Amino acid sequence: MEVTAKFDHFNINVLDLKRSIEFYGKALGLKPCGEIEGPDGAFKIVYLKNESSDFKLELTWLRDRKEPYELGDNESHICLRVPGDYDAVRAYHKEMGCVCFENEEMGLYFINDPDDYWIEVLPMK
Repeated sequence: MEVTAKFDHFNINVLDLKRSIEFYGKALGLKPCGEIEGPDGAFKIVYLKNESSDFKLELTWLRDRKEPYELGDNESHICLRVPGDYDAVRAYHKEMGCVCFENEEMGLYFINDPDDYWIEVLPMK
Protein backbone atom coordinates (compact mmCIF):
# COMPACT_ATOMS: atom_id res chain seq x y z
CA MET A 1 0.00 0.00 0.00
CA GLU A 2 1.22 3.50 -0.79
CA VAL A 3 -0.32 6.25 1.30
CA THR A 4 -0.26 9.80 -0.02
CA ALA A 5 -1.23 12.08 2.84
CA LYS A 6 -1.85 15.80 2.75
CA PHE A 7 -1.16 18.12 5.69
CA ASP A 8 -4.41 19.47 7.14
CA HIS A 9 -3.72 21.23 10.44
CA PHE A 10 -1.40 21.63 13.40
CA ASN A 11 -2.71 22.09 16.96
CA ILE A 12 -1.43 24.28 19.77
CA ASN A 13 -3.06 24.93 23.14
CA VAL A 14 -3.51 28.56 24.18
CA LEU A 15 -4.43 30.30 27.44
CA ASP A 16 -6.21 33.32 25.94
CA LEU A 17 -8.04 32.45 22.73
CA LYS A 18 -8.96 36.03 21.79
CA ARG A 19 -5.37 37.25 22.29
CA SER A 20 -4.01 34.40 20.17
CA ILE A 21 -6.52 34.97 17.35
CA GLU A 22 -5.59 38.66 17.30
CA PHE A 23 -1.86 37.87 17.28
CA TYR A 24 -2.02 35.41 14.39
CA GLY A 25 -4.24 37.77 12.42
CA LYS A 26 -1.92 40.73 12.90
CA ALA A 27 1.41 38.90 12.59
CA LEU A 28 0.63 36.43 9.80
CA GLY A 29 -2.74 37.26 8.29
CA LEU A 30 -4.41 34.09 9.58
CA LYS A 31 -8.16 34.34 10.09
CA PRO A 32 -10.72 32.08 11.77
CA CYS A 33 -12.26 29.57 9.36
CA GLY A 34 -14.12 27.26 11.72
CA GLU A 35 -14.67 26.39 15.34
CA ILE A 36 -15.83 23.67 17.68
CA GLU A 37 -17.17 24.29 21.16
CA GLY A 38 -17.34 21.64 23.86
CA PRO A 39 -20.85 20.68 24.98
CA ASP A 40 -20.45 22.23 28.42
CA GLY A 41 -18.06 25.04 27.40
CA ALA A 42 -15.04 23.12 28.75
CA PHE A 43 -13.07 23.77 25.57
CA LYS A 44 -13.15 25.71 22.34
CA ILE A 45 -11.20 25.03 19.16
CA VAL A 46 -10.71 27.70 16.51
CA TYR A 47 -9.10 26.97 13.14
CA LEU A 48 -7.07 29.71 11.43
CA LYS A 49 -5.92 29.90 7.81
CA ASN A 50 -5.32 32.30 4.96
CA GLU A 51 -5.84 32.33 1.20
CA SER A 52 -2.34 31.04 0.48
CA SER A 53 -2.93 27.51 1.72
CA ASP A 54 -5.54 25.02 2.87
CA PHE A 55 -3.34 24.24 5.89
CA LYS A 56 -4.91 25.30 9.19
CA LEU A 57 -3.55 26.21 12.61
CA GLU A 58 -5.81 24.79 15.30
CA LEU A 59 -5.97 26.78 18.53
CA THR A 60 -7.37 24.86 21.49
CA TRP A 61 -8.52 26.72 24.59
CA LEU A 62 -9.36 24.78 27.77
CA ARG A 63 -11.67 26.59 30.21
CA ASP A 64 -10.10 25.16 33.35
CA ARG A 65 -6.47 25.75 32.34
CA LYS A 66 -4.93 28.67 34.24
CA GLU A 67 -1.19 28.00 34.21
CA PRO A 68 1.05 28.48 31.15
CA TYR A 69 1.81 25.44 29.05
CA GLU A 70 5.21 23.79 29.52
CA LEU A 71 6.82 23.92 26.09
CA GLY A 72 10.04 22.13 26.99
CA ASP A 73 12.99 23.16 24.87
CA ASN A 74 10.61 24.60 22.27
CA GLU A 75 12.37 22.77 19.45
CA SER A 76 9.21 21.94 17.50
CA HIS A 77 7.74 24.78 15.48
CA ILE A 78 5.67 25.68 12.46
CA CYS A 79 7.04 27.67 9.55
CA LEU A 80 5.28 30.12 7.29
CA ARG A 81 6.62 31.73 4.13
CA VAL A 82 5.72 35.34 3.47
CA PRO A 83 5.45 37.03 0.07
CA GLY A 84 6.82 40.45 -0.79
CA ASP A 85 9.60 42.36 0.94
CA TYR A 86 10.96 39.90 3.53
CA ASP A 87 13.02 42.60 5.28
CA ALA A 88 9.93 44.81 5.62
CA VAL A 89 7.99 41.89 7.15
CA ARG A 90 10.85 41.27 9.60
CA ALA A 91 10.88 44.98 10.52
CA TYR A 92 7.10 44.81 11.09
CA HIS A 93 7.52 41.81 13.39
CA LYS A 94 10.29 43.64 15.26
CA GLU A 95 7.94 46.60 15.74
CA MET A 96 5.38 44.16 17.16
CA GLY A 97 8.07 42.97 19.60
CA CYS A 98 7.62 39.31 18.68
CA VAL A 99 10.96 38.46 17.01
CA CYS A 100 12.60 36.01 19.41
CA PHE A 101 15.49 34.59 17.34
CA GLU A 102 17.35 35.62 14.19
CA ASN A 103 19.96 33.75 12.19
CA GLU A 104 21.38 36.20 9.67
CA GLU A 105 23.72 33.59 8.15
CA MET A 106 20.80 31.29 7.32
CA GLY A 107 18.52 34.19 6.37
CA LEU A 108 15.73 33.32 8.77
CA TYR A 109 14.07 34.43 11.95
CA PHE A 110 11.46 33.26 14.44
CA ILE A 111 8.59 35.05 16.13
CA ASN A 112 6.91 33.88 19.31
CA ASP A 113 3.20 34.02 19.99
CA PRO A 114 1.54 35.01 23.29
CA ASP A 115 1.98 31.47 24.67
CA ASP A 116 5.66 31.42 23.58
CA TYR A 117 5.26 29.02 20.66
CA TRP A 118 7.92 29.78 18.05
CA ILE A 119 7.03 30.35 14.40
CA GLU A 120 9.75 30.34 11.75
CA VAL A 121 9.29 33.00 9.07
CA LEU A 122 10.90 32.55 5.66
CA PRO A 123 10.57 34.40 2.38
CA MET A 124 8.31 32.97 -0.30
CA LYS A 125 10.23 30.84 -2.78
